[in-house]
Amino acid sequence: MGERYLLGIDVGTSSLKVAVVCENGEVLNISSCSYVPVTPSLERVEMNSEDVWNAFLKCLRTLVDDENVSLEQVEGIGISCLCPGLIAMDKEGKTLAGPILYSDRRSVQEAQWMRDILGEKAIFEITANRVMAGAVSSTSMLWIKKNQPELYEKTWKFGHINTWMVYRLTGRFGIDYSNASYTGLFETVKGEGGDWSPFLCEKTGLDMDKLPTLYSSSSVVGALEAPEVIAAGVKRGIPVVMGGGDTACAALAAGVTKEGEVCESVGTTDVLTICVEEPRFDTRFLNRCHVVDGTWIYQGAMSHTGASYQWFQKQFCRELGIRENEKDALLLMNQEAKTAAPGCGGVVFLPYMMGERSPVWDPYARGVFFGMTLLTQRRDLNRAVLEGCGYGLRQLCEAAKEVTGRDFSSFVSIGGGAKSQVWAQIKADITGKDIRILDFNDMAPVGAALLAGVGAGFYLNCKEAAKKMKRKVYEEIHSDRSYAAVYQKGYEIYKGLYPRVRDLYEIYRA
Repeated sequence: MGERYLLGIDVGTSSLKVAVVCENGEVLNISSCSYVPVTPSLERVEMNSEDVWNAFLKCLRTLVDDENVSLEQVEGIGISCLCPGLIAMDKEGKTLAGPILYSDRRSVQEAQWMRDILGEKAIFEITANRVMAGAVSSTSMLWIKKNQPELYEKTWKFGHINTWMVYRLTGRFGIDYSNASYTGLFETVKGEGGDWSPFLCEKTGLDMDKLPTLYSSSSVVGALEAPEVIAAGVKRGIPVVMGGGDTACAALAAGVTKEGEVCESVGTTDVLTICVEEPRFDTRFLNRCHVVDGTWIYQGAMSHTGASYQWFQKQFCRELGIRENEKDALLLMNQEAKTAAPGCGGVVFLPYMMGERSPVWDPYARGVFFGMTLLTQRRDLNRAVLEGCGYGLRQLCEAAKEVTGRDFSSFVSIGGGAKSQVWAQIKADITGKDIRILDFNDMAPVGAALLAGVGAGFYLNCKEAAKKMKRKVYEEIHSDRSYAAVYQKGYEIYKGLYPRVRDLYEIYRA
């Protein structure tokens, strides 16, 4: 009998990735296929579920062509997914609506209605989360019920992306606790002992029987039955586990499994994750059950950090994108940003491009460049975007210290944007913390594979699985305090900007 493999699937905002991990924790291959989110209007951000499925099959075909990997040796499958991403499905698992993504803002009225009838305090005491359009999927459910009542009635189950993916693989519906935590209907404060809240479902008028069965992230939901996957060489009948939210799965692969461990996930968004065993929930954070049973994670989620830099490249550095591919264009932008003086000549950037989650929780917030003069150059604006994201990260680090009562001097950084040495140094200098960048970017599908290993019986539990993971530090970035005074001034401006322009956002949207 040869080596046994695990398959981890990660459904992201703009691409799907599949990791093949050996039972000894070695990552053998990761394939990727991109797609484009659907944005029919400024407020709406969706995905096409068939694009996601086709991307998955394309990734499998890529792995079939790898002579060093045999899909016949796969013994378990796990799923990681962006969260929330609401899907409405009929009884046969057909997509009726969605996925509606976390950045979708169509349900702002429904979110306000929930706050009005329930009270933010009552909601938080059950779900450990605030209500914001898109950031919890119940607001999108309510939007469907109000605006598409026939579709609501046809819906057999509402779920998140792993609900749908697991159904496509096994024919069974389910959702894990880390995803359920971001529905706005689950008793997050009770951890794995929680259930769908009868109180919240009754008060909102959302039918509890339309919500899927709850599972631990490493629980086996069913056996693989999908013909297209079996045709690619994966054995019929192998266990499929429920999986979890992408940043929670990535945190598992990064080794964040117990009290006080911290990591940062850098991509389209920037998420600071702190693992806790005895939580004191705070409204500045997203709070969820971890994929590691018996723990929760606080997540400071900045929604548009990487997206802000990509926007800047497309709008102000277009010639770099024409001359180079996107990856090289961003590298050249980093080099340009490095030539600008720290502090950017007084320019400060708020990265709230389409609303913001942590810590301000404002769907109407928008991006701001503050402090420009006739001497401001493109490189100053370029660097200001990176520094603005660094200031936001410092704000979250300080909030984490307040909530946990403990400070941390360093953290692990993972994700597609983590290996930007220029950006990492800026963040280290602004936060005053050392950063350990891990050796590869794609931790979420690896975490999903580790969950499959627990479900398949390869590992006793998630903590043992995380210890098996073979990870190396790609680069260690040490905080340089040479510009501490400059960054302190910029940080004070950054913190003061949002409170001063908040009322203007109300005028802007009127």
